[in-house]
Amino acid sequence: MHRIGVFVCHCGTNIAGTVDVKAVAEALGKEPGVVSSVEYQYMCSEAGQTLIKDAIKNLKLTGVVICSCSPRMHETTFRRTAAAAGINPYMVEIANIREQCSWIHKDKATATEKAIILGRTAIAKVTLNTPLTSMESPVTKRALVIGGGIAGIQTALDIAEAGFEVDIVEKNSTIGGKMTQIDKTFPTLDCAACILTPKMVDCAQNEKINIYSYSEVESVSGFVGNFTAKIKKKARYVDAAKCTGCGVCTEKCPMKNVPNEFNLGMNNRRAIYIPFAQAVPKVATIDADYCNMLKKGKCGVCAKVCTAGAIDYKQQDEYVEREYGAIVAATGYNPISLENYDEFAYSQSKDVITSLEFERLTNAAGPTSGQLLRPSDGQHPHTIVFVQCVGSRDTSGCGKPYCSKICCMYTAKHAMLTRDKYPDTDVYVFYIDVRTPGKNFDEFYRRAVEEYGVHYIKGMVGKVSPRADGKLMVQASDLIANEQLHIEADLVVLAAAIEPDKSARSVATMLTASMDTNDFFTEAHPKLRPVESPTAGVFLSGVCQGPKDIPETVAQASACAAKVIGLLAKDKLTCNPCVAHSNENLCNGCSACEKVCPYGAITYSDKEFRMPDRTVAIRRVALVNPAVCQGCGACTVACPSGAMDLFGFSNKQIMAEVDAICK
Repeated sequence: MHRIGVFVCHCGTNIAGTVDVKAVAEALGKEPGVVSSVEYQYMCSEAGQTLIKDAIKNLKLTGVVICSCSPRMHETTFRRTAAAAGINPYMVEIANIREQCSWIHKDKATATEKAIILGRTAIAKVTLNTPLTSMESPVTKRALVIGGGIAGIQTALDIAEAGFEVDIVEKNSTIGGKMTQIDKTFPTLDCAACILTPKMVDCAQNEKINIYSYSEVESVSGFVGNFTAKIKKKARYVDAAKCTGCGVCTEKCPMKNVPNEFNLGMNNRRAIYIPFAQAVPKVATIDADYCNMLKKGKCGVCAKVCTAGAIDYKQQDEYVEREYGAIVAATGYNPISLENYDEFAYSQSKDVITSLEFERLTNAAGPTSGQLLRPSDGQHPHTIVFVQCVGSRDTSGCGKPYCSKICCMYTAKHAMLTRDKYPDTDVYVFYIDVRTPGKNFDEFYRRAVEEYGVHYIKGMVGKVSPRADGKLMVQASDLIANEQLHIEADLVVLAAAIEPDKSARSVATMLTASMDTNDFFTEAHPKLRPVESPTAGVFLSGVCQGPKDIPETVAQASACAAKVIGLLAKDKLTCNPCVAHSNENLCNGCSACEKVCPYGAITYSDKEFRMPDRTVAIRRVALVNPAVCQGCGACTVACPSGAMDLFGFSNKQIMAEVDAICK
């Protein structure tokens, strides 16, 4: 006989403001099997949990239904409460009457009726629940960090500092990411390389950190605590163990006209190259698309001049498989393509550049050795126009609907540095509004206006037109003065929106992690679990989760590392008992479930069955490894014979909920 207790939470006014909580409790108290139905203001509070414990003990409850907020918030809390009172934690059901009811309705009568229905479905399910027992699985004490920018570097260093081994997989030939291309950082204006390269060196020298540069993660399988990743080490045609990074090969290579991607194509490099002087690892890489030896079998100069004998034209891609307890996504970002913004003449004039290209022009290691020169003629520009929000906050469909967060500050930095180094330069900044949310950010912006005389104009640039004399005619509006402006500029700098790196989508697919419509990784909870993915064991670091500046990225990276350390510090993890199982009498061995299982938890075995005529038949049936299964339910949907079912979410339980809704 079922003895079910129902507990309805007010959640302050979150629920009670739209739902008649007392009416819900009274209605659910009349359901079959319910022996107690009460309401309380904060059921998750200590007093609320005591109320539940006392009811379980005094009324000898066999099942509990909590009508409250999302199970993502407090399911674990209420299960622990039930276990402490002496009943199996999986005899607890949550009816979400906040997110799925009160928050999406304005009419109280409608919301109350729906809350009663949701409570009724939870009661129907809990009557069919059976006690479940959690298993345990070991934890592999090693972490994988995908991406070697400042986010990945900081995360890896913090994890290694705690004594755990870390592998960094970086698709480029060196770690460092976008920060290596930046000259100065706001709001302190310290040298980006000066604060980044010591961390890069620390990574290389830390015995707990292994760097897979010029590599990619090909596949990931497994589950929290027990992931297996296949890493592809791309052939760089240079033996990294032998290369000393002397750079002689990069000086002697006859193929000189290869676009230099590190300088965004604003100058050329050789077919064999080291991206920049402080690269880690400092190992040369041969670009197979331009190397004459690899393409035509002619040349070999780099091999002749290499005294270490590191050049290997026959080198092949290598594959490495490693096991990990936790995985960190730190895939970074890129500026958006400006092909949809031809009104700014980006494709028509070399003197219309992006902010990242401006960084390279002002960097001492850049194509102009730090001198601010126009790309078209190498002359110093005397009038520069900065255009804010190019592609950001754009709801037209051409750009991104979100604010890229960093553009206001780095434009203020660019304007300030330009006026400081070249006082004869007039600098104009066109903006929608200026956003300065960080520590000392607003003071930094005001310095640009008040001390350095940067002309900030609230308005939009409508068109940039190249003229025959090399000038750029900028047509814009000044919304405060209510007038149209025409400015003759020597250089136009576009603050392009940022977007997740193109690899983020494929990485998310491998990790079965969630993404939003803009391809940013989705966190488990935006406030309470901002560095965790909804997929257990997968963590988020840096801009892959959303736009942020360097200080915020470093802070999130350390927070991410703390979560990883907390996981790796455990010897065993408690597994979810809500796993799939196969009814061997119904299974026809079709393999449909095996094909859809994202965790590789299903295998097949030949089993003997005694037929009615006493003959023995051998049939192929599905077997589920409960230690690997994560209870996603994909197999139960795919199974054509209904043989696959899920503990805790059986077909019978789901249909009981449907019947409760419809009655």
